[in-house]
Amino acid sequence: MRAVLCGYYGMGNGGDEALLATLLQMLPTHIQPIVLSGNPQETTDRYHIEAYPRKSPLVFQALRRSDAFIWGGGSLMQDTTSAVNPFYYGGLMGLAQRMGLQTIAWAQGIGPLKRSLSQKIAQNAFERCDGVSVRDHGSAALLTDWKIPFTLAPDPVWALQSTPVPGLWDIPAPRVAVALRSHPSLTPQRLAILTQALIDFQKATQTTILLIPFQPAQDLAIAQAIQPQLPGVSHLLTLSDPQQLKGVFRGVEMAIAMRFHGLIMAAASACRCFAISYDPKVSQLMLDLDLPGWRLDQMPTDSVQISQDWINLYANGDAISRDRLYTLVDQALIHQELLKQALK
Repeated sequence: MRAVLCGYYGMGNGGDEALLATLLQMLPTHIQPIVLSGNPQETTDRYHIEAYPRKSPLVFQALRRSDAFIWGGGSLMQDTTSAVNPFYYGGLMGLAQRMGLQTIAWAQGIGPLKRSLSQKIAQNAFERCDGVSVRDHGSAALLTDWKIPFTLAPDPVWALQSTPVPGLWDIPAPRVAVALRSHPSLTPQRLAILTQALIDFQKATQTTILLIPFQPAQDLAIAQAIQPQLPGVSHLLTLSDPQQLKGVFRGVEMAIAMRFHGLIMAAASACRCFAISYDPKVSQLMLDLDLPGWRLDQMPTDSVQISQDWINLYANGDAISRDRLYTLVDQALIHQELLKQALK
């Protein structure tokens, strides 16, 4: 049985690549995946599976050869980053449904949908799916309003299998991971404040700072700007393998992250986490896990206060409990059960 997997794959975003890796990990063994990717050769080389360019007439060929179509996780149906998103993803879902494929919306984070047309496209697409799972209560509330059946479970990346990072254990310990991203609210002034706070934090703790760009096209320049200013040992780790990306957090004491999946990977690795939220999904994760942090547009303007908050977490903070962690991983596997039921 062939299934087309559709998401923000092959675009250099570690979080979306982690969703693809988790989906491939969870797919029933009788399913042959065909991935729509921004970099099909890289996707084929990494996972040894068939891949097509995500915006090419070859997509129609992939659909004609397939039995199922899966939206593969994440915030696909939203119109904040681009008003085109609902048309692209909704269009492919609608085409697959008209062609008679089984259709699954897997591990979705729906919205924000600011335009009424976007909302209508999303509602129509979800209504006609053979199975729907979502990863957050906001998405669940929206589907409830639309009277669409769904399954709610934590983000599937909680259950992604990690792999060791070569050379990580040769880097001096203790280690602290930092994953910042480009965003309009991360102004040069705020970045300067965060950089000074990192400088003071490293002086106080004598930790090695690991700068981790989850999406190098957006994040690498920030990491490169910060690293020369740090007074102690630091490393810039650019990892394209999502299982290694998750594996990094098994070797650090603490993480400071803006990236949604950076926080999940760190928390899933029993790492102390400090969140900087640029998006409602990160703010909701902070509430769900009771993570310390702030919204980016409300962060303190005093670098000393920021560094002291980080020092306190490093010295006295706790990771999420083992029981809570096991529960989250176990619940994330509910997304796998949806696949098994829908793809019998």
